[in-house]
Amino acid sequence: MRLDDFDFDLPREAIAQHPVTPRDSARLLVVGDGFADRYVRDLADILQSGDLLVVNDTRVLPVRLAGKRGDVSVSVTLHTDTGNGCWRAFAKPGRRLRVGDRVDFSDDFFATVDAKDPSGDILMRFDMPQHEFVAALQQHGAMPLPPYIRRAKFKGGDLTDYQTMFAEKNGAIAAPTAGLHFTPDLMQRLAERGVGCARLTLHVGAGTFLPVKVDALKDHRMHAEYGIVDADTAATINAARTAGGRIVAVGTTSVRLLESAVDENGVVHPFEGDTSLFITPGFRFRAVDRMMTNFHLPKSTLFVLVSAFAGRERMRAAYAHAVESGYRFYSYGDACLLSPEGADA
Repeated sequence: MRLDDFDFDLPREAIAQHPVTPRDSARLLVVGDGFADRYVRDLADILQSGDLLVVNDTRVLPVRLAGKRGDVSVSVTLHTDTGNGCWRAFAKPGRRLRVGDRVDFSDDFFATVDAKDPSGDILMRFDMPQHEFVAALQQHGAMPLPPYIRRAKFKGGDLTDYQTMFAEKNGAIAAPTAGLHFTPDLMQRLAERGVGCARLTLHVGAGTFLPVKVDALKDHRMHAEYGIVDADTAATINAARTAGGRIVAVGTTSVRLLESAVDENGVVHPFEGDTSLFITPGFRFRAVDRMMTNFHLPKSTLFVLVSAFAGRERMRAAYAHAVESGYRFYSYGDACLLSPEGADA
């Protein structure tokens, strides 16, 4: 199967630059036998008692930094925590940095170039305790918004806009965007409906920004991302499934981690470690019954994933309907609720 099979046209004006307020007033395209135009706030009416939402509680760090190496301005985006105060980073102009160079982000916040990778990555060392490092990021960093969200300068509102209500565990460099649509009021109404909620953690990494560079999908290798499904979450999911409830994964990150933690019999087990699972058409889903997700980029691994779940032609038709109906696309855009191919909503 080729990457071109997952291409589609999208008008630039369909790309959302800001979220709607309140968050659950975003539109929701329900994809089953047909299409139904709803709102995220309608989830409390759409889902059934006994269903279980599974959300990602990763927290996005403001890892985009503007610094100086001497008189040279340097733009840095940290993307992988390698431990011991070191981060792999994208840097511009990376070619002008040398091992041993110091990059200053403020009077008391700086990093040293520890190594350079042939791929272009820079390894940067921050000699400070972890809690001080996170505090410095909060003060001096900007959210690593995707490049299709255009800002003339950093917008302070993105510090909260680009963070889900579930955000708890530091480690992501991109938001699990389906979770951006939830509000405390919506969660209360879902609970009153009898819909449960379980949390897992997948720290969204650099791969979310990187395009697929191969023509054949079989040749693509996903970047590994670190995830945790704890014993309580695994037990909650298995109990809901046994009782006849549907597992509703909120976001492709939740889908990928759940499908990494499930066995051949559909039992989810505790999981901690990296996953590089690349889901393509033909994949057998064992853990997820429904998926809520945003609208994704053409020729992306995420559009491939939703096509694997709901059917490529059905997803192409759904996206065409969304464009025609004025849905807002990508991270700050609207959402869809997907049933597996052949299933009702």
